[in-house]
Amino acid sequence: MIEHVAAQTYHARQGNLKNAFRYGVDYILTDLGTGAPPLLSRNRFNLFSIHDRHHGGPRGNGQGVAWFREQLRQRGFPIEHARLFLLTQPSFLWFHFNPVSFWIAVIDGTPRAFIAEVNNTFGHRHCYFAAHPDFRPIRREEVIQAEKLMHVSPFQQVAGAYRFSFELTDSAVNIRIAYQNGDQGVLATLNGLRRPATTVSLAGAALRRPLGAMRVVALIHWQALKLWVKRAPFLRTPPPPKPLISDSSTFRGRKA
Repeated sequence: MIEHVAAQTYHARQGNLKNAFRYGVDYILTDLGTGAPPLLSRNRFNLFSIHDRHHGGPRGNGQGVAWFREQLRQRGFPIEHARLFLLTQPSFLWFHFNPVSFWIAVIDGTPRAFIAEVNNTFGHRHCYFAAHPDFRPIRREEVIQAEKLMHVSPFQQVAGAYRFSFELTDSAVNIRIAYQNGDQGVLATLNGLRRPATTVSLAGAALRRPLGAMRVVALIHWQALKLWVKRAPFLRTPPPPKPLISDSSTFRGRKA
């Protein structure tokens, strides 16, 4: 199964210095099986591609779905009943960068566990694992809280917490990430419909949003320049956290 999610992402900085933007982005939702259209490949060069080395494990040295499967096994997840998916922005030609990808374990059509694979533009990665202790379904109205451990933006401290809300239905993806550190924070959302990935849909994405991942990096730096002009404090980059993955701390019954 390979699907194209033509999504919208919204980011809004909260606190005494505000900044907001909304962009279209193209994600691929895949079980890493067969059936890719001609413009999309796994582990080889193409207009769009997904490489195992870019996902699952340290950045640039990943193991793909095998890593996700091992993380689930270590936590006692009933993997024999699950389908495993990757939601990611694919590489464009030779260039790869993705602020966040999601590994998703689904049982009976509902997500039971996921890993948010977060990357920054400084070459660092940290992964946040989320699941109920009994691996019951994760509902959209629930809020999953995880301590922020990695430097993502030079304009935000490594402090506070992320609050994830996650929904994967048969037709759509809806993800909400709220970062909060006192009265400062950032709200980020990703929403899009699931459609089969086809030559037409991927060619259309390349025309509507040319350069793919390169465009994403350019937009990140454009927003950083806007914050710098607004005199947002610029923080030094600390080393990435160890270990690579941390587990969510709490679930709440409804969005905060």
